[in-house]
Amino acid sequence: MSDAFSGVRGQPQLVGQLRAASVEPVHAYLLAGPAGAGTAAAAVAFAAALLCPEGGCGTCRDCRLALAGEHPDAMTFVPEGAFLRITDAEEISRVAVRSPIEGRRKVLVLADFHRVQRVGPALLKTIEEPPESTVFVVLADTVPPELVTIASRCVRIDVAPVPRSTLLDLLLEEGVEEARATTAAAAAGGSLDRARLLVSDPGLARRREAWAGVPERLDGSGAVVAVVVAELLELVEEAAEPLRRAQAEEVAALEERVTATGERGSGRGRVEASQRRALRRHRTEELRFGMATLADRYREALAGPETDSRPVIAGLDAITAASAALLRNPNETLLLQGLLLRLPAGSPSR
Repeated sequence: MSDAFSGVRGQPQLVGQLRAASVEPVHAYLLAGPAGAGTAAAAVAFAAALLCPEGGCGTCRDCRLALAGEHPDAMTFVPEGAFLRITDAEEISRVAVRSPIEGRRKVLVLADFHRVQRVGPALLKTIEEPPESTVFVVLADTVPPELVTIASRCVRIDVAPVPRSTLLDLLLEEGVEEARATTAAAAAGGSLDRARLLVSDPGLARRREAWAGVPERLDGSGAVVAVVVAELLELVEEAAEPLRRAQAEEVAALEERVTATGERGSGRGRVEASQRRALRRHRTEELRFGMATLADRYREALAGPETDSRPVIAGLDAITAASAALLRNPNETLLLQGLLLRLPAGSPSR
């Protein structure tokens, strides 16, 4: 069935929940899970379904505008900086109380809301009791302590990463060669967006080998850790090249359209802001991929009959803590240096 949710791939349970919710919506929903798992696409589709007279037909004017991000009654707020600012909260509150422009309902999508930090209390009343015509759709990778109270005022829908087997099937459906699709699906961390990017990434295998080989390079010294971290961060920077190429093509297409039509208000600033956020997210995903690869080495070592499990488990705990710390927008160099200094020197299987 082709409708507003057709673009949400690999998440049938989520789609079913949102379709049902669109029939008699409440004031606020929280989609908690990684953006690459489909939460952003699902939020756009849900907004279309809420605005569509037919509940998300996918073809009417309301659906087409909402799915294109151009409906006047469907707005998305994304923090520009590392965290949501009080000025962002004030703008969200102002927009929330305004009447819909065209229809009987307005949808406000609050993206990356795990970065709410200190301004949560300023938004609590707005999200808890908006006008009857306003529906909030809150997106968050996780639910940190500062988001718990707001989360309790929403209908929460937990979104799991897309299973590796599903990612593989989707990539194969899109015509990706099987070996490349298998590698990308394994390294994507449950993100379809990342899997699609990785299929055109020639450096993926080299980065995986670099992260997997870290334990053998460690000797307990800070000098070695500094060198290894510098090399890893250089690889992280290189990994963004396919995304940068795609973004350059997007900007070029936008400029070509503006030149051909002479339109004003092309939205270039909005596009560039979105691209900066995508690069920042890609960098975080790449670091998570590296840490997951590193963790796999230690998990494999636990299966060895002669492995001392205590330092291996300590290493896994350090990796888990470092991965969780990525949500706080840390200094990457210091984070990685601290992690590698906590790992046992030498191969984890010894």
